[in-house]
Formats: sequence, C-alpha cells, structure tokens
Amino acid sequence: MNIYDQIIAKKQQGKKQLAILVDPDKTFGKDLERLTIEAQRHKVDYFFVGGSLITDGDLSACVRLIKDNCTIPVVLFPGGVDQIDPNADALLFLSLISGRNPELLIGHHVTAAPLLMDRKLEVIPTGYILIESGTVTTVQYVSNTLPIPANKTEIAAATALAGELLGLKLIYAEAGSGAKNPVSIEMIKAIKEHLTIPLIVGGGIRTPEKVAANFKAGADLIVIGNSLEKNPELLGAMAEIATQYS
Repeated sequence: MNIYDQIIAKKQQGKKQLAILVDPDKTFGKDLERLTIEAQRHKVDYFFVGGSLITDGDLSACVRLIKDNCTIPVVLFPGGVDQIDPNADALLFLSLISGRNPELLIGHHVTAAPLLMDRKLEVIPTGYILIESGTVTTVQYVSNTLPIPANKTEIAAATALAGELLGLKLIYAEAGSGAKNPVSIEMIKAIKEHLTIPLIVGGGIRTPEKVAANFKAGADLIVIGNSLEKNPELLGAMAEIATQYS
C-alpha cells in the first residue's frame, strides 16, 4: 500500500495519525538516531523530512539514517526543488495555496516535474495553507507570502475547499516552524467542515493536550517538530494520544 492509500485507509477507519518533522539543519547524528528508535517504539506513522531553508544540513543523509534505523515511511516535505531524494518513500508536492507567489503555486513544480518523472517517489499533490501565528516564521519570510489571518476562519475554509475542488489530495494547514501560536481549534473545525480529503495540521503543537484538541477538532494527521527538538520525552505522551483517538 502506498503512502496516500495508507492515509486514506486510516481516515476511513477513523484512525488518527502522527508524523515527526525532521529539519536536517536541526536534527542529525545521534539525536536523529535516538529519535528514530523512539518513534518506532511508539508507532509513529511517518517521518516528514525537509524545511523552508536548509543551509548546513544534509537531507539525503537524514533520509538514509532514518531508513537505516527504523521501518517508518519517509515523506519529503520540500522547501525547494533541491530537496528531492529518491530514497524517500513519498513527496508532498506542495502548492502554497494561501499565498499569491506564483513560484510556489506552480513555478517550482514545473521545474521539479521532469526530475520526479525519472524517480520512483510517490508524489502526493498537497495544498499548503499558511496561518498567521503571532510571529514572522521562516516559511512566511522565505515564501514572501502573507499567511491567512488567524481570525479569518472563513477564508481558510474557502481556501481549503478550493484546493480540494482543484484536485489536490491533501490539505496541510500550518502555523509554521517555531510558531508562537498554533492553528486555532476554531479554524481546524471550519476547514474540516468543508473537506472530504485528509487534513494535516502542524506548527506550534507543543503539548499532548494540544495534540488531543487538534484531533478532536478534525485533524486527521498531526505533525510535530520543534517541540521534540526541545523536549524529546514528549513523544510518548503525544503518540499515546494518537492511539486513543484511533
């Protein structure tokens, strides 16, 4: 079963899913090795690998290390055309539908398409929606786009619906790495009411209680990243919440 079919199957069964986002600039070596072992033990569903801007990190080395230490599927979360690695299991083909930067709506995709045709990566068309988080995040700055205001739930819901009607297979609503405030429960509920495709939520999710609240609001898959870099012991409690909502 490919990654998308797995996400769909679990959604249809009412099972919630958990992914760990690995930024190659921040997590590598022994830290990443330990994280993979703990993720396997706690039955995490996916590793997402990538970032808005990778400077010193080695994405391909991160993918190899994860694959060498666990059986959890690796999904690329690319911030650019240079973040493609054939050893991963899948790639989120992200279109930043909340912004108006043509390069991130379709431009980079045209450049990447010939590269992806020659690889065996599963490509999953994904609508990426950036939500205002109380601070300027890296993705906001690098993408040169304005996020949807945190109180404009109707705009976020309409944007997500437009993405589904355009044929995108996933919607990923995010406050951004290092977000001061996560996507609100009200916004998750509003987006979910308009969708039939899976909803991924990430950014600023720092506690098991927030994981539980997001699942209850309608998130099908939650992505955690920065919180584990600072408090890796949180993984067990967060994974337990995902199990309880499955």
